[in-house]
Amino acid sequence: MDIKRVAIDAVNEVIVMTVPQMDYKGQVAKRINEKMPLATVKGFRKGAVPKDLVEKQYGKAIKVEEVNKVVELALQRYIQSERLNLLGTPLPKINEAFNWNNEELTFEFEIGLVPEFEVNLDAKTNLVKYQIIADETMLNGQIARIQKQYGNVISQDTVALGNDVSGTFVNAEAGINNRTTVDLEEFADENVAKSFLGKKVGDAIVLQTKGLFTDAHKLMDYLSVPHDNVHDLDVEVTFTIDEVVAHEPATLNQELFDKLFGAGKISSLEEMKAKIKEDAEKQFALQAHQKLMADVQDTLIENHKFDLPKEFLVKWLQTVGDKKLSPAEAEVEYNRSEKGLRFQLIEGKALAQSNIQVNFEDLKSFTAASIRQQMLQYGQTNPTDAEVESIVARVLSNQDEVKRMSEQVVADKMLKLFIEKANPSTKEVTYEQFVAAMYNE
Repeated sequence: MDIKRVAIDAVNEVIVMTVPQMDYKGQVAKRINEKMPLATVKGFRKGAVPKDLVEKQYGKAIKVEEVNKVVELALQRYIQSERLNLLGTPLPKINEAFNWNNEELTFEFEIGLVPEFEVNLDAKTNLVKYQIIADETMLNGQIARIQKQYGNVISQDTVALGNDVSGTFVNAEAGINNRTTVDLEEFADENVAKSFLGKKVGDAIVLQTKGLFTDAHKLMDYLSVPHDNVHDLDVEVTFTIDEVVAHEPATLNQELFDKLFGAGKISSLEEMKAKIKEDAEKQFALQAHQKLMADVQDTLIENHKFDLPKEFLVKWLQTVGDKKLSPAEAEVEYNRSEKGLRFQLIEGKALAQSNIQVNFEDLKSFTAASIRQQMLQYGQTNPTDAEVESIVARVLSNQDEVKRMSEQVVADKMLKLFIEKANPSTKEVTYEQFVAAMYNE
């Protein structure tokens, strides 16, 4: 058998495999002999069919099977012996002139190669590590929301100042149909808020989306539109009222403190603010870390330029998975995953160059931190060490979880290395300033 590679460019090649008759003839003959006692051909008793008829009826199918076995094994061994670093798996090239009746058969396989590049983690960056502060304005707003949430709700016949108005924003052409509850104070123009006064359930109000709220990002919540649209969206929407309520704020007393934080843990407004600030900034720290991770990835990708075998990968994506993709669908999938693939390749190169190792204590510490973070997201702010250790032991008793967590530990260590090398500057911001930075505004 003759196998060679033909380079198309730095990341695309074709493996050409020529299979002579001697590589498969013996096995084909053996299979035909095994088939003869079982062969059934009209006009002959089972097992008494002449060999030439058996070959005529079954020979081609057997030849195809045996040749494919030879080709598959040879391809695997060749890839291993040549130490080819592939993206995806080899794709057979269609040859319209291919003839199975030929004694010598030639097969071609397209392959996509992992690009060659050097990882440089010492390039200068302008990365920023945000420290988000829960300022007084945010704290007062949160306390007001808590008082509203735990206060008394009083249904109203007509809209008055301070009421919450529930209803549905609709603009069929813009794809807007979202039920929500509006605080009239959120409107940027007080005349818009006044237009609601005196309205009743069932009344409809036509509004302009441009400049509707004090912060354009609120269109994402109230109208359920994507971020890319919020600044340019300038259409009329109809808001139809279906409920009007007034709120009698809850009194900031010990009963409310105990309900919110547990008996006797908080006893004053100042302590309540401190607790809200502490919990909020824990959540903010997670969001800031997620942004830093995304910024690090973007910077690494920007600093490492290399070609990918896009055309090959788009074709390969059409062949994998339970649902076969059309060329257009595969193109969309490639574009969606390209950034992640680039970072994965950079991370793999950096990992090969580093001396990162994971021991069991690393695994336990990382798992415990992950569990505490998950519990915090579900409102369990102060789990005991015993509770966390029990969950850690249960998680790490599962080998699949150990493997998954180990991969996360490696990724976390790599990220810390990237951050250390990037040396980001620290910037203290409010949450509103952080949101603006997150959307590059």
